[in-house]
Amino acid sequence: MSCTNRFLRYVAVHTTSAEGEHSPTTAIQLELSRMLESELNAMGLQNVHIDACGNVIATLPGNAEAPAVALIAHIDTSPDAPGENIKPQIIENYDGGDITLASGLPMTVAQFEYLPSLKGMDLIVTDGTTLLGADDKAGVAEIMEAVALLQSAGRPHGELRVIFTTDEEVGLGVDGLDVAQLGCKYGYTVDGGPIGEIEYENFNAASAQVKIHGLGIHPGSAKDKMKNAGAIAAEFQSLLPVAQTPEHTEGYEGFIHLHSIEGTVTEASLGYIIRDHDEAKFAEKKTILTVAAAFLNTKYGEGTVEITIGDNYRNMRQRIEPEFHLITRAQKAFEANGVTPVSVPIRGGTDGARLSWMGMPCPNLSTGGYGFHGVYECIPVQALEQMPKILADLVCSFAE
Repeated sequence: MSCTNRFLRYVAVHTTSAEGEHSPTTAIQLELSRMLESELNAMGLQNVHIDACGNVIATLPGNAEAPAVALIAHIDTSPDAPGENIKPQIIENYDGGDITLASGLPMTVAQFEYLPSLKGMDLIVTDGTTLLGADDKAGVAEIMEAVALLQSAGRPHGELRVIFTTDEEVGLGVDGLDVAQLGCKYGYTVDGGPIGEIEYENFNAASAQVKIHGLGIHPGSAKDKMKNAGAIAAEFQSLLPVAQTPEHTEGYEGFIHLHSIEGTVTEASLGYIIRDHDEAKFAEKKTILTVAAAFLNTKYGEGTVEITIGDNYRNMRQRIEPEFHLITRAQKAFEANGVTPVSVPIRGGTDGARLSWMGMPCPNLSTGGYGFHGVYECIPVQALEQMPKILADLVCSFAE
């Protein structure tokens, strides 16, 4: 079976995750978990099972002396765009120009500057009504195909742990995993973008919830009495630095992102995510929010604004750099397959970030996809077919 065929089978399964406290946040994810469990059993892997969080875990036994390594991808798709009834379209020998998706939605070079670089490839796109699911079913398919390659080639390799997680898109991706129990010294997530990318730096991440308590009264008699929570919410947002938002930052630049706001005169709430690669700047951004809350409490009365900030994950760079051979191995595997590797910072996070701080250094590798989390998502067939070979070479490198 080709990697592309695997991918098309997997994206047909609806696996959108949702905000929640426990995995799996949606029962539909378990359909793909069970499918993968069945396939791994049929392939002859050992200790194949689904844990309480819906994560699929299996072992390909080693045939040589080498440390155990994990390959990890997530099965859920983002709730940011529809993920049901996905209808992939394949544009053979793509001409590098503007695309009209099946729904009539234009996908232009002016919008997506990377399109010309995909000229001559067979490009899998959406029909314009859903996301594609390459994030991260491309990673799932590539790992499955890499396992098949290792089995057929008989090359020396150590024990390989195959892990497919639920709920990565909502920050619960490694819930239920015990690094000591997994018994892997190293791991790689396969959850990145254009082929050749290697990521070992990610944002430090936190979330903030702001609640504003107002005082409602008839507007006809409100003078010096009403405390409008909705207006105070707008004022809170206005106190934050305009340039430190996702739409004004790139690369290593962090941001404070307002992702939700709702309210009335009496109650309002704002939801933020806070991101920065630099720990000092990360702490500074959290301070900006707490200072804004304190200012408004001084202005409108103590207890008007409540703010709760919680850390989500940390930059994995500190955990990867002492094991930098993980990066050089990945670079060599890409180069051996004619792909130029490039190290880029993640403007987000992966399961690997949390696993790295749990004791298993875990950089992130490309899948070959573009435009994740939306209707313009796409991936070249050529990347899907090349990544399994790269992953197989990488696993075997630990036995050399």
